[in-house]
Amino acid sequence: MAYPTRTKKKLGHFKFGSVLFSTTLSLFIVGLFGMLLIQASSLTKMIRENIEIQVFLDKNLPEKQLGDLKKNLARRPFILSNRDSLHLKFVSEKEAAETFISSTGEDFTKFLEDNPLRDSFVFGVAEEFQSSEQLATISKELEAMPGIFEVSYMTDLVDSINNNLFKVGIIMGAFILILIITVIMLINNTIRLALFSQRFLIRSMQLVGATRGFIRKPFLVRAFLFGLLAGIIASVILFGLFEYTKDTIEGFAALQNTKQMGLLFLGLSILGGALSVFSTLRSVNKYLTMSLDELY
Repeated sequence: MAYPTRTKKKLGHFKFGSVLFSTTLSLFIVGLFGMLLIQASSLTKMIRENIEIQVFLDKNLPEKQLGDLKKNLARRPFILSNRDSLHLKFVSEKEAAETFISSTGEDFTKFLEDNPLRDSFVFGVAEEFQSSEQLATISKELEAMPGIFEVSYMTDLVDSINNNLFKVGIIMGAFILILIITVIMLINNTIRLALFSQRFLIRSMQLVGATRGFIRKPFLVRAFLFGLLAGIIASVILFGLFEYTKDTIEGFAALQNTKQMGLLFLGLSILGGALSVFSTLRSVNKYLTMSLDELY
């Protein structure tokens, strides 16, 4: 049996402008918050990479023992590494003295015969070892090694960073949950209202024998295309906003993560299509199961 594809109104048709605008706006808000999360993640990573441990050495260690200590430290899993590059450096007592004099402006060599500062190794700590308990364990482990005089790190700073990042994570997680619920409701209500004018057409198609799958298909295809287009438009606007911000705010470019931004834009397009299809399916199914009296 050949089912009619057109009546007074085209099957699957609903207001293009209002649906596209609302969906694009919703995805833009999601994308904007996603961009903030990406920048916050990059900033968090930079902050954590600045958590360092200083390992002060005994005086007058032989070169061989210095080399063995460096090799020993380089094998430890708690040493931060990026792209096969270890954040581990040796600072001689002479370099330490020069740094101290340049930062304080006081030259202690004028009234002290010996340099009281020591050779040291300074290394960044891998993120998974940055809790206060793990840092304390690392410190005790290193201080037990021959040739090491003292291990130092900023305990209060580490505790402050970990506590603040935990609080920020909880707050941002709550915002994400609220945002997702709001966006779903907004897109769902927009599409439901847009399909309201199609309820009698849906009933007419049922009366002439059209199957539910046949009725749903044009609505779902159109909804997916609208959602996909909305995701692309939102991504283009966000990209333009990001480029503008990068050029106007100094240091903002350092937080850029091209890979994550690309995944965000792809996710917005997929999310737009998926939410539009989901909302349209719910609305169409609702009108398919309503009685004639309920349609009025």
